[in-house]
Amino acid sequence: MRIIDNKEQNRFETTIDGHKAIIEYSVLPGILSLNHTEVPKELAGQGVAGEMTEKALLEIELRGLKVIPKCSFIKSYIDKHPEWKSILAEK
Repeated sequence: MRIIDNKEQNRFETTIDGHKAIIEYSVLPGILSLNHTEVPKELAGQGVAGEMTEKALLEIELRGLKVIPKCSFIKSYIDKHPEWKSILAEK
């Protein structure tokens, strides 16, 4: 899966079989707040959200940024994959 950072719309996105899945974010100084994950019903149950989240977190880490997981899916993902806790922004 290839994700792109659509900076004009503040979201990571991928298109699979003509269906677009997204992770919306807000930009703060040195931080991306991940606000909402959306996967079309046609792609549900295929692990799309998890793979997108992994790739988005990797991109954020490579840029040297921190993350605020406001989206419940992403919060749960980080809880299940504690290796990502290192890029959480301080509360």
